[in-house]
Amino acid sequence: MFGLGPTELIIIAVIVILIFGAKRLPDVGKGLGGAIREFRNVKKELSKTSPDTAANEDKPSQAESDTPLLQSKMAEKALEQVPVVKKVMEVKKKADAVKNLLQ
Repeated sequence: MFGLGPTELIIIAVIVILIFGAKRLPDVGKGLGGAIREFRNVKKELSKTSPDTAANEDKPSQAESDTPLLQSKMAEKALEQVPVVKKVMEVKKKADAVKNLLQ
C-alpha cells in the first residue's frame, strides 16, 4: 500500500489523533463519509442523465460541458457538508434574491 507499513500507519494515526483529538474523530469520519456518499450520488445522477459516451463519440463538446457541471455539483455538495460554509451559502442566496428584487 504505497510503501506504508504498519509502523508508518500507526504513526500517522497517532498524529491524526493528536491533531483532531479523540472526541472529534467520529465527527471528522462522519463528515468525510457523507462527502464521499454525496460524490457517489452526484456521479450516479450525472451518469443516469447523460447518454452513453460510446453512442455520442461524435459530440465531444457535450463531454467537455459535463465536466465543469460535475465539478461544480461535487464542490457544492462537499461545501454543504461544512456547517459554517452552509450558512454562508444561505446568506449569499438571500443576498442574491434581494439583489434580484432591487433590479
